[in-house]
Amino acid sequence: MIRNQPVGLQGSVRRMKLLRSLPRLCWSLLLLGVGSLLLLVVLQHLTDSVQQQNPGVPVLEAPSWPERKVPSWQTEDIPAGLSPGFPPVLHLCSDPLLGKKQPVTKRHRKLLLKSAPFGGSPEQQSRRRQLNHVCSGYQPVRRRRQVRLQQVSRLYVEDRFRLLYCEVPKAGCSNWKRVLMVLAGRARSTQDISHDAAHYSNQLRRLDSYDRAGIAERLRTYTKVLFVREPFERLVAAFRDKFESPNSYYHPVFGRAIISRYRANATKSALNTGAGVTFREFVQYLLDAQRPVGMDIHWERVGQLCSPCLIPYDFIGKVESLQEDADFLLRGIGAPQNLTFPDFKDRNPRANRTSSRIMQDYFSQLNRTERQKVFEFYYRDYLMFSYPKPFPDLH
Repeated sequence: MIRNQPVGLQGSVRRMKLLRSLPRLCWSLLLLGVGSLLLLVVLQHLTDSVQQQNPGVPVLEAPSWPERKVPSWQTEDIPAGLSPGFPPVLHLCSDPLLGKKQPVTKRHRKLLLKSAPFGGSPEQQSRRRQLNHVCSGYQPVRRRRQVRLQQVSRLYVEDRFRLLYCEVPKAGCSNWKRVLMVLAGRARSTQDISHDAAHYSNQLRRLDSYDRAGIAERLRTYTKVLFVREPFERLVAAFRDKFESPNSYYHPVFGRAIISRYRANATKSALNTGAGVTFREFVQYLLDAQRPVGMDIHWERVGQLCSPCLIPYDFIGKVESLQEDADFLLRGIGAPQNLTFPDFKDRNPRANRTSSRIMQDYFSQLNRTERQKVFEFYYRDYLMFSYPKPFPDLH
């Protein structure tokens, strides 16, 4: 029939059919668009749910410490068995060394250490050998090891004499900061620097304040220094300093929390002021896995503060031979001849320095089980730095 119709009529019929099909076509396209949109929304919802259940899965690796969740990155110019990756440095500062960088090869580094007066001393070799032996037992050597921002946050930098000093509180750190300030030209004499100026004047920079290239360069080429102390003596020294003398921070922050948790029938005055914490209460806090307040650097273990199993320290000094070790180091780095390590005590100067005898008096307030638990807490520090057991009944 259509074949016999005129050509004009056939065209009209086609147009009529096309016009009738247009609404259905539009509706189909509209439904297809809505369906695609709904599918996209569902897929986005599923993606968000997966990311919430698996944070950091795509690329980034979360670090092990909770304070700063930043990804790790690798660097390849770290010498002498240390191939760490640093996390991004959060506070980038200009680095004067980057413009005059002097590469030091692995072989050159070894020669420098051997030629340094303290690098080849029998005492230093023995201390480093013991440290490496203990570290290899606890932390087997891996091809690549990670150094994170927190692990270099206690390292103070002195650029003129190319020195890195790891701060260990109650191990001569105040006087060491004075020495660093004199070396840096910030003061003429250590006698001119008060305790508050040494700690709070921001005259010294920490290693984590540099960018990643600055951190890597200094770790690779500077003399890295660590001074330690017999752990029980250091603990007692910290307790005497922070809890037996007036203190506007440790009494209200730590003291009140400790008394509230570990003292039965505490008086209202003690709960309000936090003064009068006993050594046993302090030890209870130290050993409590659910501490009411966090750990503090004054009684934190050296292994946690300075990462000696990761950072290859060139010089390990001890408070027990502080004057001798410090002056030996200063001569070794070429410090001015008139600069010697100060021996004055500006915190509670009337109180006797914490000695082995005073430490034993305090630990006699504890029973054998409590002493053993404190020893276990600091056990790795005792091993790494070759300190003997402070009591014969410890094991």
